[in-house]
Formats: sequence, structure tokens, C-alpha cells
Amino acid sequence: MEHLERCAWFLRGTLVRAAVRRYLPWALVASMLGGSLLKELSPLPESYLSNKRNVLNVYFVKLAWAWTFCLLLPFIALTNYHLTGKAGLVLRRLSTLLVGTAIWYICTSLFSNIEHYTGNCYHSPALEGIRKEYQSKQQCHREGGFWHGFDISGHSFLLTFCALMIVEEMSVLQEVKTDRSHNLHTAITTLVVALGFLTCIWVLMFLCTAVYFHNLSQKVFGTFFGLLSWYGTYGFWYLKSFSPGLPPQSSSLNSKQDSYKK
Repeated sequence: MEHLERCAWFLRGTLVRAAVRRYLPWALVASMLGGSLLKELSPLPESYLSNKRNVLNVYFVKLAWAWTFCLLLPFIALTNYHLTGKAGLVLRRLSTLLVGTAIWYICTSLFSNIEHYTGNCYHSPALEGIRKEYQSKQQCHREGGFWHGFDISGHSFLLTFCALMIVEEMSVLQEVKTDRSHNLHTAITTLVVALGFLTCIWVLMFLCTAVYFHNLSQKVFGTFFGLLSWYGTYGFWYLKSFSPGLPPQSSSLNSKQDSYKK
């Protein structure tokens, strides 16, 4: 338990800072552009992380929203109820997860449709010979073909959105004070460590996507949709009264709003 406490203390001292929330979006953009430039000018040799079948990609990134949802659900419920004691407010705040689910579904469906309507089925990865008899990606792959369309990076979108959402929700830890002997303290500490490590995985795999996969324009669009989803919610809509709202803070709403404008 002592090691867990130390890890939680470190994560609270880093991810909870306002500077992290302010500069992480810019850091993601910079790493996406830098990684893409490296991929084009001086590609890195293949590694374990460049293999799409690596453990982090198969068991974490492919289920990124499920992991984020399942860990944020108890974290938001416990921390928000501890601070407010109001079940109605907790339910309102938990609706951020429903909003996130809607964003995930709409964006991934949009990306899939764009790839479908801009793509064709080819005989080989070299894009030789269009197989016009196959009009969908599923049909094409089933018959041994290779589908090529404008494939907006779903990884760039989702990892950006999930990392920024976790950091936003963890800001509530600035207000949370619990008795170390209480079960609630253990539960919140465990969730802090889990969410912290999950954020590190999302950032690491975002960097791997930048360096190894997709072309620049596909990653730019993916990252743009991730940033737009984050800012459209936490930077704009959640500041309004008719919204799920922001994590409980002792600071005023105006101070929070000003921090986004800087």
C-alpha cells in the first residue's frame, strides 16, 4: 500500500497541475507533427511497438474508450459525491461519460464513412488494378483485396480525447481530502494510479502512431477531431449551466473559463 500511496502522490503532483491541462494539448500537437516529420524524412527501424499486434495496441488502444469509461465512472462518482454529497449532481457529472460515448461513436462512424466513400478495392498493397466489383471495405478484405481510402487516424483522435478527458477529470483531486484509514481513500488512490498509468499509455501510443502509422494529413485530422471534442466540451459547453458541468472546484467558474482563454 505504501508503494501505491507514493505512486498516487507523484501522479497527483503532475497530472493534476493546471499547467498540464493547459500545455498537454500543445504537446500532443507538437509530438504528432514531429513524429510525422520523422516518419517521412528518417523512418525509425521496425520495433515491437510498430507491430499492430503488440499487447498495448490489442488490449488497450483498441479498447481505449472502454478502459477510459470504466475507470472514470467510479472515479467521478466517488470524488464528486465525496465533495458535494449530492446524488443528483453526481449523476449530472457522470453524464460526461454519455457525452464522451456519443462523441466516440459519431466520430468513428464518420471516419469509417469517409474511408468508404473515398476508397477503392485494389489487387495489392501497391494499389495495382482496381477491383470494381467490390464496393465496400468488408467485401474487399473478405475476397483478399486491399482497400485504400482516406483513413483518418482513429488512434490520434481517441487517444487525444481520452488523455485530455482524464486529465480534466483528475483536476478534482485538488479539492479531495480523505482519511488514509478510510476505505474511500484506498479506492480513490487505486483509481488515481490506474488512471495515471492509463494516461501514460495513451500518450505513449499516440507517439507511436505519430512515428509509425498513417500519413500526416490523416493524423492531423484525427488529432484535430480529438482536440475539438475536448475543447468543445470542457472548454466551452461544460462551462454553461445547461451541461454536465466541470469537476467541482473551489475556484470560481470565471477563473476556470479564463484559464482556457489564455
